[in-house]
Amino acid sequence: MKKLFALIFALGLIAGADARAAGAFIEGMEDVPIPDKMMQIQSDNISFGNEETRFVEAYLQSNFGKFHVVAGFYQKTLPQLGWKLQKEEGNYISFVRESEELEISQVSQLPLIVRVTLTGQH
Repeated sequence: MKKLFALIFALGLIAGADARAAGAFIEGMEDVPIPDKMMQIQSDNISFGNEETRFVEAYLQSNFGKFHVVAGFYQKTLPQLGWKLQKEEGNYISFVRESEELEISQVSQLPLIVRVTLTGQH
């Protein structure tokens, strides 16, 4: 019985970790998810604004992958959250939603560093 309980407990921890990883969003951009195998560089976040406008910039990093995979992730995911693809050019893509613009661009290739910038009006 103890082994069964331990197994159930361990499976619960694994499932919880997977759910947290799958549900990760960029800090300051509550509805912009982070692609698998990427993490946000906390020291490089910029965020400011007032009652009318806002500017949020974050950097994501991975030792694996290429920008086209990140772009594909966002092209598939963001329309489900109301974003519309506006422009795609090389290592740059942008989306719009109401009065907001989201820009995603490659900063470096190895490691892969991606800048995500959100600008708009409230």
